Amino acid sequence: MRLFIGIPLAPAVSERLAALRSHLERAGDGLRWSSPESWHITLQFLGAAIEVQYGCVLEQLEKLTAPSVLIRLEEPGFFDRAGIFYVSVSVTPQLTHLQQMITRATSHCGFEPEDRPYRPHITLARRKGQSGSSMRDLKRRLDSASGSAPKFPSFTAHEFVLYESILGPTGSRYEDRARFPLAAG
Repeated sequence: MRLFIGIPLAPAVSERLAALRSHLERAGDGLRWSSPESWHITLQFLGAAIEVQYGCVLEQLEKLTAPSVLIRLEEPGFFDRAGIFYVSVSVTPQLTHLQQMITRATSHCGFEPEDRPYRPHITLARRKGQSGSSMRDLKRRLDSASGSAPKFPSFTAHEFVLYESILGPTGSRYEDRARFPLAAG
């Protein structure tokens, strides 16, 4: 099984992201748009896990005690080399602390933290194939869309989720495996 840990989005945020997607998406645009059901903020990608690691992760995450986290979305952006269109998430001390607590907890199960800095974001679309024209076209649509960056509501995350990523012909779908509350804070 392929696992990752993330924060689900508040309905108001998903609605605003869906409106942005609806405004920018075009038939045949060379992009694979992610579905609202898959939107989340990744805290740690674990990857392939065997059953004993899955049990260990559950045990470790159940021990965590952390406060709720205020989540603020920022501007849309692009990971050009990877061909990804996303909306960034503000890196706050509280979010970073939660992410670090989780990576420490899962290290007991044989998972390593990533080498690169934590860059929380919500992936909205991925380039199909290697052509960069689809991303250039999307950038033009985004630039001409409104003249100003879209505004997203902030929300308080009261939980995080252990997800399983299941690969399929149209991309991955995510299933909740366990939910973990964050303390009111």
